[in-house]
Amino acid sequence: MEGEIPRMKINEQIMLFGDEPMQLNQMVGLWQACGVSPEGETDRDSGLVSTNRTRYRVNMHKALGRLGVVMRRIRTDLPVLGNLGVPDWLLTKWAMKTRGLILITGPTGMGKSTTMAGLLGWMNETLARHIVTIEDPVEFIYPNKGCMFTQREVGRDTASYARGVRGAMRQAPDVIMVGEIRDYETAITTLQASETGHLVLASVHSDSVVDAVDRMAHLFPPEQAGLGLHLLSQQLIGAVCQKLIPRTDDGLHLLVEHLENGGAVKQWIAKKETDQVRNYMQRGNDPNCITFLTNIVRAYEAGIITEAEAITASGNETEFKRAARGIS
Repeated sequence: MEGEIPRMKINEQIMLFGDEPMQLNQMVGLWQACGVSPEGETDRDSGLVSTNRTRYRVNMHKALGRLGVVMRRIRTDLPVLGNLGVPDWLLTKWAMKTRGLILITGPTGMGKSTTMAGLLGWMNETLARHIVTIEDPVEFIYPNKGCMFTQREVGRDTASYARGVRGAMRQAPDVIMVGEIRDYETAITTLQASETGHLVLASVHSDSVVDAVDRMAHLFPPEQAGLGLHLLSQQLIGAVCQKLIPRTDDGLHLLVEHLENGGAVKQWIAKKETDQVRNYMQRGNDPNCITFLTNIVRAYEAGIITEAEAITASGNETEFKRAARGIS
């Protein structure tokens, strides 16, 4: 922020970077390096490649009239799905399907893009498919191995996510990756793409898989909510939600919960009976449907996270302690 000492976030902790405040001319230069003029702009997303070829996502904004920038480093080394701590056995089973929707969900900065990249990398090593990605910005660059990739960046190669998905359906894809579903137009085109015989991998910001279902439904106007829920109930293969929390060894531990759509779950989604979905997951009888709480207790019992972090992650101290004692 203009007039402030830069700060860095490492393992979710914010710390000062240097001791010199950012001057106006420095902030203007940074905005311009991202291809944006501060004149007439208040919010803008862009990208930046540094002199050492490190790539960043960049958000430029103004606060109380001052120029601000938030930069997030884009990893360039392709992640290996089996090393990420996600349920790779479940994700790869879903990825073998030829149509439908796979949702990777979670709050901002919790590794959704990394998980999607790991799954696309697994496809590249295992399958033979044409994969079209629509991203903002493009992060990982995939070499063509078993799969052929067409990577498109919002703002440079296509006007929007929705336009990109519509265009992708005319490019003979087997798989479409949508960087984020955040509006009605993207939601409906994504569901239509999965309905017309494509496998779609997409991310949604949410705190849980049940919240992701609600969020998708709320993207539709009230008079079309029923249509949205019907399409989602029919096309959703499954959803994984993930969160990163501090480990006892000062690193980060990935917590996940996941829901496979089928049987009664389809009907509950169509009727927006999300409490039924949540209760089904909490019973723990289906290994394809696991809650955060179950994995929080497992991580705590394994000594990976502290009790304090487990309680914070669960959001309910009483519920966590009951679960840790084996009381359902």
